[in-house]
Amino acid sequence: MVATSYPANLGDWRGLFIRHLTDALGRRSDLHVSLWAPPGERAAAVTDASMPDESRWLGDLMQSGGIAHALRNNRLRGGWLALNLLRHLRRAYKRHAEQLDLLHCNWLQTMLPAPRKLPVLVTVLGTDMQLLKLPLMPALLCWAMRARPVAICPNADWMEAPLRTLFGKVARVQTVPFGIDAAWFNLQRRVDFTAASRWLVVSRLTRDKLGSLLEWGEPLFKDQLRELHLFGPMQEQIDLPPWAHYHGPATPAQLCETWFPQAHGLITLSRHSEGRPQVMLEAMAAGLPIIASQLPAHADLISHGNTGLLCDSPTAYQACIERLENPDQNQRIGATARAWVRASIGTWDDCATRYVTLYRKLVAEAAR
Repeated sequence: MVATSYPANLGDWRGLFIRHLTDALGRRSDLHVSLWAPPGERAAAVTDASMPDESRWLGDLMQSGGIAHALRNNRLRGGWLALNLLRHLRRAYKRHAEQLDLLHCNWLQTMLPAPRKLPVLVTVLGTDMQLLKLPLMPALLCWAMRARPVAICPNADWMEAPLRTLFGKVARVQTVPFGIDAAWFNLQRRVDFTAASRWLVVSRLTRDKLGSLLEWGEPLFKDQLRELHLFGPMQEQIDLPPWAHYHGPATPAQLCETWFPQAHGLITLSRHSEGRPQVMLEAMAAGLPIIASQLPAHADLISHGNTGLLCDSPTAYQACIERLENPDQNQRIGATARAWVRASIGTWDDCATRYVTLYRKLVAEAAR
């Protein structure tokens, strides 16, 4: 398994889904997993596949914000980092090629130097969809996919159609949703509906990720009996108003044990290209209602009025806030979301089972 982000520990927010997925795969008795990723705690059953210099380079890359962040902000630097990543990957693939039955890449571009004929499964997130707009990128990926079994696995249904258009002739395209840590399903909310309503935003802080949050929110939160609390790394310099309470990055344990239980809901008005935001799945598992912007990723996940609320204007946003300040509406939508996500998504072990089913198909195809 290859990833360019990985958390230092379970309290780190960066690439935490990779840790959960790798741990779940490592718990299986029918797999042996080697992980090439930035430095961080590994489960005992997972072998570290990176050399010390590769690990240091990946750690520095992640600390700098990653290649996608560099490409958005400095194309020249981002391109140089991408070339260096491919160089490190080529060496790692060559070193391990004889021991592998299958390669699992957590970023489309990391399969470019994959050994010929080795089956590949690729996880696709929203950022991948943006990077496919780079010149020649789809053609390069099609070239890398030829003469081998490939499964392209977006984590949300809305990405399937564009991926099939680009790669349907050379790869299987199948959505595989990520799992959810069991702690979120076990969370018990204790909201005081007689006090000021408390709302959470958990996101990297960029202008696209915040969207219209501050403009639409000012009349609702400034000098009102409502509180807006923001959690996440400040990745662009944004002047936050005093009525928006910014806490910096928070650990999953802090959100699960302190903030989610007492909040009225989670808000995301992102304009960013999203896959299927993990924090939204966790909120649904916790029974915490969501108010989200009308992005394809959000509409794909939320059934408006049933498992959450969608809005596309300041008036609609205000109506969503007021609707979830009603205890009956809040609890009904939260309970419906929790039931849906438990049945449809499940835990990380469920996710690992979905991937292993595809692993077996790919390996069987390669053996023919």
